[in-house]
Amino acid sequence: MSEENKNQDYAADNIQVLEGLEAVRKRPAMYIGDIGMKGLHHLVYEVVDNSIDEALAGHCDAIQVFINEDNSITVNDNGRGIPTGMHAKEKRSALEVVMTVLHAGGKFDKDTYKVSGGLHGVGVSCVNALSKDLKVTVRREGKLFEQEYKIGKPQYDVREIGTSDITGTEVTFMPDDTIFEELVYNYDTLAARMRELAFLNKGIKINLTDLRETDDEGKHFTELFHSERGLREFAEYIDRNRESLLSEVVYFEGEKDGIPVEVALTYNTSYSENIQAYVNNINTYEGGTHLSGFRRGLTNTLKKYATDSGMLAKEKVEIEGDDFREGLTAVVSVKVQEPQFEGQTKTKLGNREVSAPVSQSVSEMLTNYLEEHPNEARVIVQKVVLAAKARQAARKAREMVQRKSVLTGGGLPGKLADCSSKDPAESEIYLVEGDSAGGTAKQGRDRFFQAIMPLRGKILNVEKAMQHKIFENEEIKNIYTALGVRVGTEEDSKALNMEKLRYHKVIIMCDADVDGSHIETLILTFFFRYMKEMVEKGYIYIATPPLYQVKKGAKSQYAWDDDQRDILIQQMKGAGSESSVGVQRYKGLGEMNADQLWDTTMNPEFRTLRQVTIENVAECDQVFSMLMGDEVPPRREFIEKNAKYAKIDI
Repeated sequence: MSEENKNQDYAADNIQVLEGLEAVRKRPAMYIGDIGMKGLHHLVYEVVDNSIDEALAGHCDAIQVFINEDNSITVNDNGRGIPTGMHAKEKRSALEVVMTVLHAGGKFDKDTYKVSGGLHGVGVSCVNALSKDLKVTVRREGKLFEQEYKIGKPQYDVREIGTSDITGTEVTFMPDDTIFEELVYNYDTLAARMRELAFLNKGIKINLTDLRETDDEGKHFTELFHSERGLREFAEYIDRNRESLLSEVVYFEGEKDGIPVEVALTYNTSYSENIQAYVNNINTYEGGTHLSGFRRGLTNTLKKYATDSGMLAKEKVEIEGDDFREGLTAVVSVKVQEPQFEGQTKTKLGNREVSAPVSQSVSEMLTNYLEEHPNEARVIVQKVVLAAKARQAARKAREMVQRKSVLTGGGLPGKLADCSSKDPAESEIYLVEGDSAGGTAKQGRDRFFQAIMPLRGKILNVEKAMQHKIFENEEIKNIYTALGVRVGTEEDSKALNMEKLRYHKVIIMCDADVDGSHIETLILTFFFRYMKEMVEKGYIYIATPPLYQVKKGAKSQYAWDDDQRDILIQQMKGAGSESSVGVQRYKGLGEMNADQLWDTTMNPEFRTLRQVTIENVAECDQVFSMLMGDEVPPRREFIEKNAKYAKIDI
């Protein structure tokens, strides 16, 4: 195809303008989520989404992302290049319109892009508004164009600077340090999203390069994300640390009622359900109509097959929807022209017309698979029957938990030292490792708003336990009862009801040693698997007790890492006194007295709490299954890779 024909369907007149940029700098969080690490990385996603849109339209198959030495970002693609001609309505270059006007771009013109990615859809103009400096270079129609901006303002008109025999767009931007709290990009966070995009858009090559560091040979770290089998590989990647029950991933790709639907699913020996649902490449972790359609199609088809085959006749057990999803890993991806997002974080799909096409697609796919693979079908039904039996046992155990959590009379656990406030928004509970540290925390706390719940030893590893065992576990029962939450609805036996949640801060406080880290991970695994809603609402935190107390005479200060300790030692040595500097290493919370624990770890004025968030659900799932599952090699590999971040006590 000639350059002229290739570009004739994407020109200046395709760029539609909806509104200006004024509000972005005043309320950045409204447009990109927040001004912390999440928002900082969202800037990259918005620029990459433009390149992905070109790929979805069939005009781009290679994207390069660079983290530059100064923590600026460059995104380069081989798409058609943003149009540079005069915009009829705006009387300026279409490129300048795209870069400086919010909601201006080809994605708002249905003839240019049938579907487009991006959660907020604010596009590269929002990135421009929140960047100290931005430069865009366009290769188009045999020419090379450029324009530069400072905090969204063009420094000159779009200018032609040379020729080019290829097409594409390159954007380099430096986030504004007066807007963002964090300015250092995390490679792993960007890599997780690039990997996800490669799986969701098979055939596209996405290269991520970190120019900030070099290896021993002087080479920069670079990674290519490329998937020829798409969602099949995605499901295998998510499930790679689990034991699969099927010989291959079940896969479907097609279009129903004008909605492209792609589904990959498999079953494993675990007891958890893991469905990753995407709309236009965005992970809709709050679910929505596409997820409802998937579940309905899966349940109805499997139930009909199990009944018709006579496999349920011998089993005296009632099968429910949940049973068909135990041990299920699935990826559902749909493309919707005008997605309507709902929910607190705008990650729940509301389009009603999507549910039926997904349900029909799943039903057809599964029906064909089950008929052609009778052995695998038998394995799935056997898994479902076991799940149903375990669910009945779990229901009885759960009902015992619910009865204990009725907040009248003596319904709270005996070990809980509750706070006097009854307002969840101002109340917090510390889950403390061990009775000894729990006793110290009870003495040091502010009784008005701080509750203390000691946990004895290592709680159950929920990754390897059946559901009824979890609800029978004493420590876990106490957590449910203390928090006041209920679990299970008619639609979903694992759904969490937080109407009577008693604390909006749940703080995990463990010793700063290897055992403490293990207990911390066990507790986090429990919250991720069984109280994910608490994590998503930002209610889970990790306390950070100090590692050292540095003393000289009557003066003492605390250090949270080795570097801080060394600085304090040098400062105190230079104080002029003859007395020596002493260093105490805290191996456990119990080594601190109540005043010290309050001053360093519990006093809201001075403490540091790390909020637990989920940036990427698929990545979180496979990390927890790897850390807490049965497979040793991937866990060893992970520990070796991250050993430089670990502090090991000898």
